[in-house]
Amino acid sequence: MTRGGFEGLDACVHCGFCLQACPTFLATGDESDSPRGRIELMRGLERGDIAVTDRALLYHLDRCLGCRGCEPVCPSGVQYGRGLEAARDRITAARGVSRLTRLALWTLTTPGVSGFVYRLARLLRATGLPRLFAGWGRFRFGMGMLAATKGAERREKARKGAAMNRAFTRSHAPLRAFLFRGCVMEGLFQHVHEATQRTLGVNGFQAVEVPGQVCCGALHAHAGLLDAARALARTNVNAFGDGEEPIVVNSAGCGALMKEYGHLLGDARGERFGRRVRDVTELLAGDTMKGPVAGAPLDLHVAYDPPCHLLHAQGVAVPPLKLFAAIPLLELVPVPGAAECCGSAGLFTLLEPEMSRDVLNAKLERIRAAAPQVVATGNPGCLMQLGAGLAAAGFNARVRHPVELLDDSYRVAGRYE
Repeated sequence: MTRGGFEGLDACVHCGFCLQACPTFLATGDESDSPRGRIELMRGLERGDIAVTDRALLYHLDRCLGCRGCEPVCPSGVQYGRGLEAARDRITAARGVSRLTRLALWTLTTPGVSGFVYRLARLLRATGLPRLFAGWGRFRFGMGMLAATKGAERREKARKGAAMNRAFTRSHAPLRAFLFRGCVMEGLFQHVHEATQRTLGVNGFQAVEVPGQVCCGALHAHAGLLDAARALARTNVNAFGDGEEPIVVNSAGCGALMKEYGHLLGDARGERFGRRVRDVTELLAGDTMKGPVAGAPLDLHVAYDPPCHLLHAQGVAVPPLKLFAAIPLLELVPVPGAAECCGSAGLFTLLEPEMSRDVLNAKLERIRAAAPQVVATGNPGCLMQLGAGLAAAGFNARVRHPVELLDDSYRVAGRYE
């Protein structure tokens, strides 16, 4: 019999391998800010030895990024992420969530409301003010985050060629993939969706639009609102149907939860849905890891920052590298600790700004030393966090989604003409 996810913690033997993989432990040196320490707190919560109102419990669990960097290094296979969500669900059931959390979820994920908010954000972004104020002023970090969502200037030209490409793929692409649009990606990163459609078309996939889809539920699950996450998951399962075609996702956080719909919903339909979910880099790399069709050369030095929920939660490491390898002259610049969290973690940068900045600053120093022209990452929160951090630090590197770089390469190669 399952215990809502707490059973995922049973395998922990207190070996401590997780400590050096935990960004918050590295930032504070406090055992209670480590996976091992938090597991003890969560076990006490499940047993009833620790109350849901216990200040130490709430303090240290709230400070957890949920990056799951501890899971790949754990020799016992502890499912820390599931245990954390179970603990937060129990706490939330007793005390609710903060007003700030509810406001953020309502603003970012509620249909109608979020559409209006994202339209306002795009209008502000179009003025150029976020880029202007990203490096200074009281609201520089928020301005930097919004500035980081802007696509390249030549996007309009690319869209004209994309119309021909979409017509080609509709009639010639032998395979279909259902596109998941999400909330933040649809609201602020439509250019990444367009790049996803175009690059998939070159590689033989028609990206099919799916009406009726909603937020994936990841932000709700991370906040401990598992019932809300389940309701969203069921809506998506119904919207995408019971076919076999892959569901392509270009947001690591969304993909990680959607692959675990079987666990979240506890049924076979959710399990089948989860098996269909593919990150866009997985689909482009192919089952044999041959990699996508090669593009034209781009003489760029790129630092790849793998999103935690792609590398740790989904175990997707090689496909993004295959994407970069399809771009001649592109050179990957190694950055020590690239696999560590950037501090974004969904709403974490809003709810725990001090810890978020501490984690981010450690990464920024290493990126600065590597001196890339572009920092590539495949998650909206990471793109915004890194973009804002780089701007605030006065470092001129751009942040891009990996699929945007492949799209640039295909455009130069004339694939869309």
